[in-house]
Amino acid sequence: QVQLVESGGGLVQPGGSLRLSCAASGIVFRLYVMAWYRQAPGKQRELVATITSGISTNYADSVKGRFTISRDNAANMIYLQMNSLQPEDTAVYYCNAMRSGFTTYWGQGTQVTVSS
Repeated sequence: QVQLVESGGGLVQPGGSLRLSCAASGIVFRLYVMAWYRQAPGKQRELVATITSGISTNYADSVKGRFTISRDNAANMIYLQMNSLQPEDTAVYYCNAMRSGFTTYWGQGTQVTVSS
């Protein structure tokens, strides 16, 4: 059974930082491209960042320079370090696992709220 379990969300003031984690199980982790998505109320889910097994990364323009995605293939974990958070970063953040020709998997999401 495949599971992606996110943690680390919460309430933070503007300008603050949070680190999200996602623990993956039930997949051959190193073969998957991993990603973080987010969905704000009333908006479509959007891609935040991706990371390949070879540690190549890609970011949405809105988070470049503020967010950093990383992975630990030995621990089957990915992370999202979020700095300089702004109210527009408020959303539910989802962990995603993708592999060409295979099912795409999603976590249950973790809420990030940026507010003073």
